[in-house]
Amino acid sequence: MSELWDPIFGAGRVAAEVDDRSWVRAMLQAEAALARAAASAGVVDEAAAAAVTKACADADWVAVESLGAQAAAGGNPVIPLVLRLRAHVGPVGDAAAHVGATSQDIIDTAAMLVSRRAVGVIVDDFSGAADAAARLARAHRDTPMAARTLLRQAAPTTFGAVAAGWGAGLDRAVARLAAVEFAAQLGGAAGTLAALHPHGPTVRQAFARELDLTDPEGVWHTERTRVAELAGALAGAAGAAGKVATDVVLLAQTEVGEVREAAPGGSSSLPHKQNPVAAITTRAAAAQAPGLAATLYSAMSGEQQRAAGAWHAEWPALMALLRWTGGAAARLRQCLSGLYVDAAAMHENLSRTSGLLLADRIAAHLAPAMGRAAAEQTVRDAARSGNLDTLDVDPELLDPGTYLGHAGDLVDAYLRGRQQ
Repeated sequence: MSELWDPIFGAGRVAAEVDDRSWVRAMLQAEAALARAAASAGVVDEAAAAAVTKACADADWVAVESLGAQAAAGGNPVIPLVLRLRAHVGPVGDAAAHVGATSQDIIDTAAMLVSRRAVGVIVDDFSGAADAAARLARAHRDTPMAARTLLRQAAPTTFGAVAAGWGAGLDRAVARLAAVEFAAQLGGAAGTLAALHPHGPTVRQAFARELDLTDPEGVWHTERTRVAELAGALAGAAGAAGKVATDVVLLAQTEVGEVREAAPGGSSSLPHKQNPVAAITTRAAAAQAPGLAATLYSAMSGEQQRAAGAWHAEWPALMALLRWTGGAAARLRQCLSGLYVDAAAMHENLSRTSGLLLADRIAAHLAPAMGRAAAEQTVRDAARSGNLDTLDVDPELLDPGTYLGHAGDLVDAYLRGRQQ
């Protein structure tokens, strides 16, 4: 967690769920659940499991800094953590500490616990941003504006339709994140649960239940599609946020001026500046996600039954992906929740091209009398002059507000879909 940078990029709430102390708590939570699961199957006695559970109830007795330093020798923090746990519980609980597990079991399970909590925060912020987009879509269902393709004015649309498109993408991102399955991991040293035989599957099922995680019905030490699915959902959500933020940044340009944030940022040297800083930092946070997701996809090629390096590469990439996606969600929520829409500026910008946005409409109107090819050429010649007013057509055909197609219907369909 960075006290300097996290607030800028909106990562504060998620960072608190993925920091070092949260990881230690999650690993201890997994160790306690494992002890209870083993006791329920008769592998260890209840008193030993109770001692481990009591020791793992809080993480205050674990010095995180020294734990990290000691973890370097074995390549992961579970090794020194288990040594401390066994010393902490003493003889009464030693038999139930880390029973039948390997380090990866605890770290993978802790990663699922940490990720689930972080994803809960991320979903909350994305849902808030989606709700804000829906409010904008409803309020501006019929507010005409210029649609832009290839960064040029193309044809009329409505801001409601634009906001509905934003909201639809955010809703899909929320649904995909909500569908991620968080599974326990328990396979033992080589993925055979040999140390827990013949009770291995029973202990694994109880372990998952204790943590309210999915029972994977197998071992996923080097079958990493679960991590990849999480990475894909996070990166996709970040991309959805980045698209909305990019549109806001473009619409907020001085020369466009169609939207502005409720709390724009200033400048260290230009007192007049009102920068759409929430959208800008949303874009910056979202831009980090693809590379981090790629790292997690690359880590799927772990060797044989336990990966040498690929697994280790997951930890910093996954935590960073959670933080950056969470930051993008939080900042986008701020951006959209107070977004001001300048309908007058949208109307003015629609008029800039003197009817050129209606070129395809005019061509279709003229086609029955002169043929499609001739109509298109006539409109093209008029367009070169920069003005369609020279054509002998009904002035209503040059009114952008009367050529919005199904923009309103699309908004209505989007809003109805959200209510189902």
